[in-house]
Amino acid sequence: MRTRVITPITTKDFNPAAIHDLVSAARPDNEVTAVFIDHGPASIECEYDEALCVPDTIAQVCQAERESIDAVLINCMGDPGVKPAREAVAIPVLGPAETSMHLASSLAHRFSIVTVLERLIPLLENQAKVCGVWEKLASVRAVDIPVLELEKDRERLLAQLVDQSVHAIVHDGAHIIIFGCTGMAGLAQAVQERLAARGYPVPVIDPAIAALKVAEALVDMRLAHSKRTYPYPPRKRVDGYTALAGMVRQGEAEARFQGK
Repeated sequence: MRTRVITPITTKDFNPAAIHDLVSAARPDNEVTAVFIDHGPASIECEYDEALCVPDTIAQVCQAERESIDAVLINCMGDPGVKPAREAVAIPVLGPAETSMHLASSLAHRFSIVTVLERLIPLLENQAKVCGVWEKLASVRAVDIPVLELEKDRERLLAQLVDQSVHAIVHDGAHIIIFGCTGMAGLAQAVQERLAARGYPVPVIDPAIAALKVAEALVDMRLAHSKRTYPYPPRKRVDGYTALAGMVRQGEAEARFQGK
């Protein structure tokens, strides 16, 4: 199979270690390619940033389908553009937030998210509401490290992730931890081991890797999002986004998916 990882920011040298760890998590028969967007924010740290990245993210998803990619992962915990991208294509489009929250809800009574900045707490709380798992969310905590600084001091990041996870477990009642930024990829096992060493045997979910693995399973089962839920957009003039509108080809996408 072939998977496309779309990181919806324009900082194309963003945290190569995290991207490498994500790509390396794929099984041997999964050819993973990683791309960034050309038009949008340098990083995503608020709703405003998310809105700016969506048009080019959708264009990248459409391009992936044109290249016969089997599944797409939008590599951001805000899941920007996931729902409109699902309307535009027939191949599976996965968001790390939705995927990891549902996975955590199936594995534990309550989960906490440890993200980058405090300002992202309302965004992630809203994500839990949209995903229908609000009652399972114990808390959202932050390590107070901006997205573009996550790779500068991985040991500091690791220590902060462990400390905030302990607070979530002890004070908020979390039974499982989710990383609140895909730039934290590759650290889940280390955090889980340090938590266990402190006496807290709690699972830790890397949301990007979780989405990648679910994508593999969906392709194996020949499943994708329902077109009853995510129907193709109606054909109409789209001012300012002519190229993007022309990439959504209902007949071609539908025939390709059904022909698998």
